[in-house]
Amino acid sequence: MNFEVVLPLLMFVLLFIFVLIGIPVAFALMGAALFAGTLGYLLDLFYLSDFGLIPDRLFELVIQNFTLIAVPLFIFMGITLEKSGIAERLLLNLEFLFRSIRGGLCIALILVGALLAASTGIVGATVVTMGALSLPTMLSRRYSPELSCGTITAAGTLGQIIPPSIVLVILGDMMNVPVADLFAAALLPGMLLVGLYMLYVVVQVRLKPDLAPAFAPIESHEY
Repeated sequence: MNFEVVLPLLMFVLLFIFVLIGIPVAFALMGAALFAGTLGYLLDLFYLSDFGLIPDRLFELVIQNFTLIAVPLFIFMGITLEKSGIAERLLLNLEFLFRSIRGGLCIALILVGALLAASTGIVGATVVTMGALSLPTMLSRRYSPELSCGTITAAGTLGQIIPPSIVLVILGDMMNVPVADLFAAALLPGMLLVGLYMLYVVVQVRLKPDLAPAFAPIESHEY
């Protein structure tokens, strides 16, 4: 058996198992890597002296890489949007704009997801922010739980493709491709996804009116 091929696969399987059983992602990554490294040492695939190369590689490939500076800055921007309440006010105003459309809150949520994705470039912060802001409101207004959760999840994943995407930043660095070219190539597909998501919501609520309520007046004090 070729353990050099099996060991990385085992590490990824362990990572998914750790995440699924509820271990925080940071500890899951660390635990899977330590387990794979220890097993590789016991199988004589590499030696303890090889671990000394890790700091040098980190300093050379990560710390001195100016492209990757964008990653923590985008994360900081996402946290700022969440804590400042800008995302919440944006969602409320877009909901007011689409209040006359059945399923208007879902459409507003998709647009907010696209705007947050374009501001932060990360998926986790977008999903958590929109879930905390909109899910209780959607359920209280008798939106279908399936439609509500599906809209939040779909809109949150727009951060993977809509520039500035952290995934595209890392991908461009690893493949030695200009990040600006990747951003330009991903912009149109990202906007297309936004349009298709909104079209899907409009069609679904027309075919199944019980998924979303008709227009109900919104109290002005919410805005």
